Amino acid sequence: MKLGSPPPAELLDPAERMSVAEMRALQRERLGWTLRHAYENVPHYRRAFDAAGVTPADFRDLPDLAKFPFTTKADLRANYPFGMFAVPREQVARIHASSGTTGKPTVVGYTQRDIETWSQVVARSIRASGGRPGMMVHVAYGYGLFTGGLGAHYGAEAMGCTVIPVSGGMTERQVQLIVDFRPEIIMVTPSYMLALLDEFRRQGVDPRGTSLKLGIFGAEPWTEAMRAQIEEAFGIHAVDIYGLSEVMGPGVANECVETKDGPHIWEDHFFPEVVHPETGEPVADGEPGELVFTSLTKEAMPVIRYRTRDLTRLLPGTARPAFRRMQKITGRSDDMIILRGVNVFPSQVEEQILRVPHLAPHYQLILTREGPLDSMTIAVECEPGTDDGERQAAGKALAHHVKAMIGVSAAVDVRDPGAIERSVGKARRVVDKRSR
Repeated sequence: MKLGSPPPAELLDPAERMSVAEMRALQRERLGWTLRHAYENVPHYRRAFDAAGVTPADFRDLPDLAKFPFTTKADLRANYPFGMFAVPREQVARIHASSGTTGKPTVVGYTQRDIETWSQVVARSIRASGGRPGMMVHVAYGYGLFTGGLGAHYGAEAMGCTVIPVSGGMTERQVQLIVDFRPEIIMVTPSYMLALLDEFRRQGVDPRGTSLKLGIFGAEPWTEAMRAQIEEAFGIHAVDIYGLSEVMGPGVANECVETKDGPHIWEDHFFPEVVHPETGEPVADGEPGELVFTSLTKEAMPVIRYRTRDLTRLLPGTARPAFRRMQKITGRSDDMIILRGVNVFPSQVEEQILRVPHLAPHYQLILTREGPLDSMTIAVECEPGTDDGERQAAGKALAHHVKAMIGVSAAVDVRDPGAIERSVGKARRVVDKRSR
């Protein structure tokens, strides 16, 4: 089988072979169960539904879901640690928590059946990416309370793969293990894959000469330009896996390697909506807005209309027609920088960096305030071997592109290779030094 080709029909699971009409009927049935399960077993949802004047009996068809209140991260934190669980704590087989940097973490729980469901959607994601049973998977997502490592691990095992549970960090050793163990698949954040690329080059190892054939990247937004750079540097297919701990973890949606046209949402388990970020009103498929999810099968912790803050559009399914696609996430409403009245996302700056010769895709946006005005400095690394003239020209080119394409003026600080901090998990793209 050629990597990058669609899987044989016999490898698809029953949901992947459904028609759109069959999928909608399944969603109606499962949404009805989820709303009842949440209302009857989670005090927060009973109070929220009652306050909104709705009960599960008011749900008769899919558009009726818009009558029900949203769930936000603030709701999860207000019910810390176990107030959102819908089953007795003794029936919770595992607990994860978010890696949030402010306030209390958001806690999620799983029954044993939830873990099996999660494993199956990740296995489906690996198969959609081009993985097959028997392949070796190098898991470099962090293990522990973060859902990435264990989510990928259990899914790869359910797929019938051989798992190398490396976790994050120890970059030099990661390269050695890839060279020695010869995995075909790597699962990792795209920013850490770039850190691995630096280490391959430092060790004098040709990244295109490894056994890697496929990279499954998630946990942070990344651009098409970064996909192209990773694929070119390693000679692999790079596909996008999407998830968030509050909804399940990795495996909520995944790109199909044969199309690479945005992640297909596994709608038999997660019902998507897109709403206007400010009004909360649902928008039609194809219109941009904020992604909202309702779980359909979760037992321990159902989520009703959870506002992800991720900005996207819902598009028709292609490689998997029963599952709608989400446009590749390149920004979050809560990651958006408002600079002198202009909305700026880190991914927009990244796209411009990757256009400029002699600049490496390691960067941070440093925000400062002098008097009433906000300022942004783009700290970005140059590539090894860049001379002073090339460095100066690259900085000027980046400042010009950012002004012309994004509409803001920014200072550019071109630094030496290795000067920007590396993260073994999600990259820290924004450093806000403005006084509050």
